[in-house]
Amino acid sequence: MTLQEKTAQLFGVWVGASDEGGEVAPYQHDMEESVSLEALLPQGLGQLTRSFGTAPVDPALGALSLLRTQRSIAAANRFGIPAVAHEECLAGFAAWGATAYPVPLAWGATFHPELIGAMAGRIGRDMRSVGVHQGLAPVLDVVRDARWGRVEETIGEDPYLVGTLATAYVKGLESAGVVATLKHFAGYSASRAGRNLAPVSMGERERADVILPPFEMAVRESGARSVMHAYTDTDGLPSAADERLLTGLLRERWGFTGTVVADYFGIAFLKTLHGVAATLGEAAGAALAAGVDVELPTVKAFGEPLLKAVADGRTAEELVDRALRRVLIQKAQLGLLDAGWDPVPEALAGTADGDPARLRGTVDLDSAANRALAREVAEQSIVLLRNDGVLPLGRPARIALIGPNADTPTAVLGCYAFPVHVGERHPEVPAGIELPTLREALAAQFPDTEIVTAPGASVDGPDTGGFARATELAQTADVVVLALGDRAGLFGRGTSGEGCDVESLRLPGVQQELLDTLLDCGTPVVVTLLAGRPYALGRAVTDSAAVVQSFFPGEEGTTAIAGVLAGRVNPSGRLPISVPRRPGVQESGYLAARLGQASEVSSIDPTPAFAFGHGLSYTTFHWTALDVPSLQAGTDGEIELAFTVRNTGQRAGTEVVQLYLHDPVASVVRPVQRLIGYRRLPLAAGEAARVRVTVPADLASFTGRDGQRAVEPGDLELRLGASSSDLRLTVSCTLTGPVRRLDHTRRLHAVFTVTPAVTG
Repeated sequence: MTLQEKTAQLFGVWVGASDEGGEVAPYQHDMEESVSLEALLPQGLGQLTRSFGTAPVDPALGALSLLRTQRSIAAANRFGIPAVAHEECLAGFAAWGATAYPVPLAWGATFHPELIGAMAGRIGRDMRSVGVHQGLAPVLDVVRDARWGRVEETIGEDPYLVGTLATAYVKGLESAGVVATLKHFAGYSASRAGRNLAPVSMGERERADVILPPFEMAVRESGARSVMHAYTDTDGLPSAADERLLTGLLRERWGFTGTVVADYFGIAFLKTLHGVAATLGEAAGAALAAGVDVELPTVKAFGEPLLKAVADGRTAEELVDRALRRVLIQKAQLGLLDAGWDPVPEALAGTADGDPARLRGTVDLDSAANRALAREVAEQSIVLLRNDGVLPLGRPARIALIGPNADTPTAVLGCYAFPVHVGERHPEVPAGIELPTLREALAAQFPDTEIVTAPGASVDGPDTGGFARATELAQTADVVVLALGDRAGLFGRGTSGEGCDVESLRLPGVQQELLDTLLDCGTPVVVTLLAGRPYALGRAVTDSAAVVQSFFPGEEGTTAIAGVLAGRVNPSGRLPISVPRRPGVQESGYLAARLGQASEVSSIDPTPAFAFGHGLSYTTFHWTALDVPSLQAGTDGEIELAFTVRNTGQRAGTEVVQLYLHDPVASVVRPVQRLIGYRRLPLAAGEAARVRVTVPADLASFTGRDGQRAVEPGDLELRLGASSSDLRLTVSCTLTGPVRRLDHTRRLHAVFTVTPAVTG
């Protein structure tokens, strides 16, 4: 291959599919110059960027447009190599008419990896059915500051929870033949003050023990075939130019063999934002040397600037060859280099050469099975934070549904859902999926109840003129359902989403004032949140009748919320992120050392209103009969324990057993406790389960003073609880023997075994 043919495989072109079934056309992004496909294709092309995710297009005609383009790409270059087609799939395939599942923060609330894996499998099969090869998900960033706009895209604030659910998602996506992309590697979520792309100032130990473990787990266990670098710099070194991170750690230590792709425009940002490269050619050379293989979304640094840098001897052609080898191996794995390669996807089998007009409407990306699974995820993600007994509602004669999210179809969607991410630029085009509002869902769930509605206020506006009408309706109702929260958007166009960072965790606009006004009405208020991050709720923590938290629960979200309010669904969600007590206290997360919690040496109390792992049920659970055969093990051994959980209520429900580790004395400062295992336990009324847990000493390891991971001898506490603040059983145990060094092959999981409890 010539140098031009080699580099052509290392970049994408951002395109949009034709809604008439013709070939794709380059998308003119405001950050890029126009690109001529005709000029590029004789050399080949590495990737096609978001042909479905750029503008609304009928799925069948989008698939036809993509396959015709793939034929042209293969025919235009002398090796017949087609492109990898990638799309966003953060909360479902980001295409018009595709199922909008709950956002990743809602996945975290389920504490249910198997369910998230099943969801990802469905997403992947839909993508492959129309010709897509790679999905730019999941996000493995661990939340460090909830003011960051992209909190909704994360799975939560605990690295073990993030790692297990992200790994399950990757397995599901890869099982469908779609390349999963781990992002953003690494440290993006730790930017200063929660500002998007701001510098990261964490130390090596925080990076090793909080930020990196989810990526390590996914690389080891999931079969992920791609990684996306982070935009941010850590202590002055941008991830896109960090050879120690992208090559030394990711490849040489962890053994990753797939491709590393650039976050959109990230290579050029080495010049334009970070200032570590004087030219695009220098940026290209730095990224290649660090280990970035593919420039996305479109050609910039890896085009003419890279060709010139190689010709001038400033970048070694061997670096191009290294990246090319990885790209071609991945294309071979996808079957794109097979002699009999055929671009016709499953959805168009037998119809690809027919009349495009007859194809319209023939591909369903939002099937009944998809919707049922979306509803199940939504139901399991809803967290009941507070309940004075008002829930479930029974049969109220009159419900006053108040709030800015009471009658808004898109209130259930995050910023990467197609109707928000792309659809807002095309208001003339319908959403493509059914998005029942909370008003519609309550009307369906309570057919004999009068439901009166008023917004009271907008999501983020200053106007309080609607308070009077809201108060009037509240005073004449049996109960108020107050729908508060966020509006997803991008770069300041929403209150949550990429580039929508906030100064504090106060509810947007005048929502707190609306909440306080209604709490003074005397009617029970059920605060219902449809949000992308946790917010301080003020008086609602103590004065509301109930608080129901959802995190952008997707197209079936309002139906799930209505089911929880009515009691059709027994809530089983648990907080993947702490809910702050005060809006200006950062951080309020549970993963803190002693001096990061409330103390006598600071006037600021960061104790959350509702802690990580918290979530109530309509039934009760009793934990008993703790048995620990031995309270001592070697630093290379394991502790075994067993206990019984019984549903002592009158209806079926799910307890979420959470296992935390407390290390009272260590050679470096440690978090007071951290999650090392969990298990959902669905139990019928009166049913009991015996839970046995094997805890490897490896789970007590951490990064020591010398920068190496080790298990130290000494006393530990294994804490079993319904949340990080509701601990039911504690095991005090001791590890004996020498300090034991560990590497990336260490054991990562406690083993849970559940059997029916023996009674009598």
